[in-house]
Amino acid sequence: MTQNDRLDYLIGALLAERGGPVPLPADIPEKQRLLRTLFNIRPPLPVKEEVLRIQDEYLTEEIRRRGITDADTLTPADGALYLWRGDITTLRADVIVNAANSRLLGCFVPGHHCVDNAIHTFAGMQLRLACAEIMSRQGREEPTGQAKLTPAFNLPSRCIAHTVGPIVTSQPTREDKERLASCYRACLSAAEEAGASSIAFCCLSTGEFCFPQREAAAIAVETVRRCLAQTNHEIKVIFNVFQDTDESLYRQLLSSG
Repeated sequence: MTQNDRLDYLIGALLAERGGPVPLPADIPEKQRLLRTLFNIRPPLPVKEEVLRIQDEYLTEEIRRRGITDADTLTPADGALYLWRGDITTLRADVIVNAANSRLLGCFVPGHHCVDNAIHTFAGMQLRLACAEIMSRQGREEPTGQAKLTPAFNLPSRCIAHTVGPIVTSQPTREDKERLASCYRACLSAAEEAGASSIAFCCLSTGEFCFPQREAAAIAVETVRRCLAQTNHEIKVIFNVFQDTDESLYRQLLSSG
């Protein structure tokens, strides 16, 4: 089965779940966007083994084509702290951190450009199912500043730490800042318990949650430095950025350490 065959198969299977076929787009990019939409809006329901098998083959090949970066090949910016600009879904680290929402089920907005959407898309449908199981046992929404660990499924990383950052409506309060710091501490603790040798943080709370980038970056670096000093945990901490602004902020903070 070719990659295009897998793409057509998965679109057909997911459309069938929704009650019937629709005409397939003519070109591959449009098909890929449709498949991502179907992944994004699918509720956490059981999936046929054959569909999962073909999905896994498809996603593994897609990620391979996009290029995988191994955390072990990165150059440190400051001791155990690293700065890497790229797509976190293509990073091979023991743990990557997902900026989740309080439902912990991923982003249901089709094709939304948030890290939660990307991670759930390329990890595969198993991730939403795993998160739904956690939430069912928990019986309530995920509190801000904690962390839940899941397998990474089709991503090159081993695990995902899901954490909910604070939502800021104006200037961050003292409580907002403490909750953001708590996200970093909780993820580091979860990674240590899992025996991880590397963890990659995205820029928590700075997207849809509107935490100012400069303050968020300062909290991230300061909190991680303090945690590593207090615990003596030997772990590579990678600050993953995607924008020029964030890269510049983190580079300044790490060079001033």
